[in-house]
Amino acid sequence: MQILLAEDEKRMADALSALLSQEKYDVDTVYDGISAMDALLSGIYDMAILDVMMPGMNGYDVARKTREGGITIPILMLTAKSQLEDKVTGLDCGADDYLTKPFETDELLARLRALSRRTGGSYKDDALRYGDLSLDSATATLSCSKSGQSVRLGEKELKILDYMMTNQGRIMTREQLAVKIWGYEDESEYNNVEVYMSFTRKKLAFVGSEVEIKAVRGLGYELRMRDV
Repeated sequence: MQILLAEDEKRMADALSALLSQEKYDVDTVYDGISAMDALLSGIYDMAILDVMMPGMNGYDVARKTREGGITIPILMLTAKSQLEDKVTGLDCGADDYLTKPFETDELLARLRALSRRTGGSYKDDALRYGDLSLDSATATLSCSKSGQSVRLGEKELKILDYMMTNQGRIMTREQLAVKIWGYEDESEYNNVEVYMSFTRKKLAFVGSEVEIKAVRGLGYELRMRDV
């Protein structure tokens, strides 16, 4: 699961990022509201943790503009404000939950798990399905119900299929895939998207699936059933 963490207190942001990474979440961290909004509107994240008081744009406005942009991922707000009206404002702006500082890390993790279950998102223990394919992210195993074959995926292949099966029916741009799989700070891997797409297609062929990854000229890649 890919999480965006937006927190302007760098020490807290780094501590939370380390905690989430230890829990096997993929985390990108930003330190201001404008960067948070730009990142969320890319559509590559499964969940967001937003501090309320941030430079550039506060968390309330980030949540509101994110919802206006059609992004429906769970949003957890973090703030030092504990008044009821502050919580109501956050929820009315599009947040799904609200956690007041200081908080226990166990509660934060429990709320993230609850948000993932509540929204039916791509929770890391759930199998994803499309056509005759089933993807078990916990074991990195891709299975085909038609042939009965299964195969273990590499890290990048798993991320590609997890992302595309979660967003089935949508065309994923090369830029979205590069950022989702390798992250904002790893531009050196940008040209490897096609290479790993080729590897992933071979895994689909190996299990005998009728699902294919189709290149859409000038747009990106789409997961769809093979024409027969």
